[in-house]
Amino acid sequence: MTDKRMGTDRLDRPVWESLTSEHYPLSEGGDLARRYLPSINLFASGRDDGPEALSALAALLGSGERAYILQVAAIVVPPQLELEQRAEGVQMVATRSFSAAPREDVVDLGDRDAEEMRALAALTQPGPFLAQTHRMGRFRGIRVGGRLVAMAGERMRFKGFTEVSGVCTHPDFRGRGLARKLSHVVAADIQARGDTPFLHAWKTNRAAIRLYESLGFVVRAEVDVAVVARE
Repeated sequence: MTDKRMGTDRLDRPVWESLTSEHYPLSEGGDLARRYLPSINLFASGRDDGPEALSALAALLGSGERAYILQVAAIVVPPQLELEQRAEGVQMVATRSFSAAPREDVVDLGDRDAEEMRALAALTQPGPFLAQTHRMGRFRGIRVGGRLVAMAGERMRFKGFTEVSGVCTHPDFRGRGLARKLSHVVAADIQARGDTPFLHAWKTNRAAIRLYESLGFVVRAEVDVAVVARE
C-alpha cells in the first residue's frame, strides 16, 4: 500500500517520473510514453494505463524489441505487445541517515570500467545492465587484485528521490559484506545531495530484503514487474 501522506506517491510510477525529469536526455518518446535509449536501459513507461498511453508505449518498440515495465499498480499490457515474463517485487525507502558510510577500498566507476561492470552484471543478474547503463548515475565499486568484484550505483532519479541499484558481488567474493558496504556508500551519496534513497528487490529475495532492512530501508509498496515485447 502506498502512503501519500509521506509525499512519496511519485514513487508509484518511478520509471515515468525518471524518464520525464532527470533522465529525459537519456530517453526517447513523447508526452504519453517514453523509454530509455536502447544503449542505456530497457525500462519504459506510459504516462498512465489509459488506452492512448498504452498505444503510445507499444509504438516505442520495433520488431523484436522488448521493454521492462515497473510500477505499483497492476501492469496493463498493451494489446499490441506480448507478455514474456511477470514477477512481483517490493519497493523500499530509506528511513535512516547514512552519513557515516565506510569507504575503505571503494572506488569510483565510469566509462573506462563499463565493460567490466557489464560483465559482472551479466554474471550476477541485478537487473538489465547495458553498454551505457552506468550513465544513469554514479557507480561505486570494490576491486581485489585489480579485479572488479562488487559494485552498486544509481538508476531511477527524479525530484527528491534516487534509486540504489546495480548492487552485485561476484560469487567468489560473497559473504564479505561488500554489497552492504557499497549500498551504504551509494545511499550516503544520495542523501548528501538532499535526495531520499529508494530501491527495488524481488519479493522472493528474502536475503536481499533482510540486508536492506538492516541498513534502514523499509518496504513502502509491492511493485508489479513485466517484460513485454513486439514480435
